[in-house]
Amino acid sequence: MKRSEYGKIGEQIYTDKLSNGLSVFVIPKPGFHKKYAFFATDYGGADRRFRLGGKWIDTPAGVAHFLEHKMFDTKDGSALEVLSANGANPNAFTSVDITAYHFECIDNFPENLETLLSFVSVPYFTPDSVEKEQGIITQEIRMVEDEPDFCLYYGLLKSLFHYNPIRDPVAGTVESIAEITAQTLYDCHKVFYDPSNMALCVVGDVDPSEISEIAQKVLQKEPGPIPERDYGKPEAGPPLKPVTKKSMEVSLPIFVAGCRLEPAAHGRDFLQFDIVSTLTLELLFGNSSPFFINLYADGLLNADFSASFDSAAGAAYTIFGGETRDPERVYAEAKDEIFRVSEQGPDEALLMRIKKAAIGSHIRALNSFGAIATSITEGHFRGYDAFEAPDLLEKVTSDDVMHFLRASLIPGNMALSVIDPI
Repeated sequence: MKRSEYGKIGEQIYTDKLSNGLSVFVIPKPGFHKKYAFFATDYGGADRRFRLGGKWIDTPAGVAHFLEHKMFDTKDGSALEVLSANGANPNAFTSVDITAYHFECIDNFPENLETLLSFVSVPYFTPDSVEKEQGIITQEIRMVEDEPDFCLYYGLLKSLFHYNPIRDPVAGTVESIAEITAQTLYDCHKVFYDPSNMALCVVGDVDPSEISEIAQKVLQKEPGPIPERDYGKPEAGPPLKPVTKKSMEVSLPIFVAGCRLEPAAHGRDFLQFDIVSTLTLELLFGNSSPFFINLYADGLLNADFSASFDSAAGAAYTIFGGETRDPERVYAEAKDEIFRVSEQGPDEALLMRIKKAAIGSHIRALNSFGAIATSITEGHFRGYDAFEAPDLLEKVTSDDVMHFLRASLIPGNMALSVIDPI
């Protein structure tokens, strides 16, 4: 295995590429009792159309999430019960572009790792179990569709994007999951749960070579083809809708606004774009920004206001929002603030404080085994080294911020989503 040192953050990582294409990452934590395993596939809710063997295949919305629910089923029962009985705390999640299965434990780590790799790589579905799961997920979907935050968020994404499947919920809709069959699940598992499309990350006091040996023993020996994905037509022109409104049972109006961006495609540039975007949003709208301080003093914002950047499935966007009695005014003030800073330049002292805080946040995250494994795996799928983030943060300049403001935060690419009280 290859060993890399990161002196500034006091970390090291062992990497390996198995003959079946699986990428293995081990971050040693000598002296710690807890161990953490994270087994993920580069497959999420937006991966609905792909080409394999020269043929384009379309699948219903929600398959990746449905698969995650069903993968714990085995011929002998439930892998959740096996892991729990062996002292592990297992869980899983599906996002727009990744599905991950993970556990932490103190004892019996090799046995639990074998269980994890086995049940994720060997699917077991029956028509009856799929039909039962459709009922369970239907209830979940109907519950979240009544939540204001859910409607607010997807109201924005459906406004910003014309075609990209990022605009649709990861869990799908009641109608789309009704189309899912056991064969659909087997087909998508075969395509996306191939070791060459997956990664295993382990954090803890373990022998790195033993991790690779266990993976080689449990998983298939040869790699399969990597599918080509299609996320729809290129997004161009203004958002689909500039403003989306809905009335629900909320005490005050809530809003989110955002801007559709053209993201860096892959690799270190992707990480750099992520870092500059996040810093710029904190500079513009963070709790230390003049924008937030002034609107907070006017009673237009409260402590739940936040801003963030996200990128997945060939799409990228900024988002900011919260609770306010006047969403349109806050939205207008935000656009004015973007224009002001892009003309006058950022406050250098504020930018320096934000950079230091961001570096501190990255270093604190190293205390979380789950955060380490997630960032390393997501970075691998997107072609960058997550442990380089603190170095890149230190090098961000005012010119980087200005370029992002002028080239990316374009008012014509912005949209607003509002939930008003009934």
